[in-house]
Amino acid sequence: MDADQQPVRGRVVLADDDVLLREGLASLCERVGYEVVGQAGDAVRLLELVVDEHPDLAIVDIRMPPNHSTEGLKAARTIRERHPDTGILVLSAFVEVEDALELLAGGRQVGYLLKSRVTVVDEFIESLDRIRKGGSVVDPSLVQELFSARRRDDPLSFLSAREREVLALMAEGRSNAGIGRRLWVTEGTIEKHVRSILGKLHLQEDTDDHRRVLAVLTFLESR
Repeated sequence: MDADQQPVRGRVVLADDDVLLREGLASLCERVGYEVVGQAGDAVRLLELVVDEHPDLAIVDIRMPPNHSTEGLKAARTIRERHPDTGILVLSAFVEVEDALELLAGGRQVGYLLKSRVTVVDEFIESLDRIRKGGSVVDPSLVQELFSARRRDDPLSFLSAREREVLALMAEGRSNAGIGRRLWVTEGTIEKHVRSILGKLHLQEDTDDHRRVLAVLTFLESR
């Protein structure tokens, strides 16, 4: 390998009808070591690329031609059903709660970010890496909107302020260690908070990973 080259982090396809944004994303991905194996301006071409290229990641605009409604979201759902090993990052110009919840219900290797977040390069690349490795990513703006619109009968009302903070970071896809670093506490302390959260939400015994996903979904749906 040439000294100036870096190992390929993963293979990516991009779908957005805004050519300038799409080319900018492609340039950014390639600059940090991702291989862009295809670009699409609509959902039909995106699905063809996924079949032909078997990418590790698909970065998809939530609204694309011909109607600019939810074509990207529908394509993401199809990719999840037919190509479960392909990670999906959906980009949106605005916080669209219902669309985001539908996507995130798919669980692992999925993310939802506002397009404005792309300009924060380090966070954007961290999101791609997290999804590629099997995690999930939720835009903090969506997390904040869901928190501010909680229902009066919200099950999260039983959580302490610190537990709600931990759960919000869980919803962003962070590990216990990552949450600990963010809150300046030990991983063991976060593990205790997570156990308390799962208990207060009355989640049935199951694998820790499954219960963690259920807790995040409870959080996202509690508005």
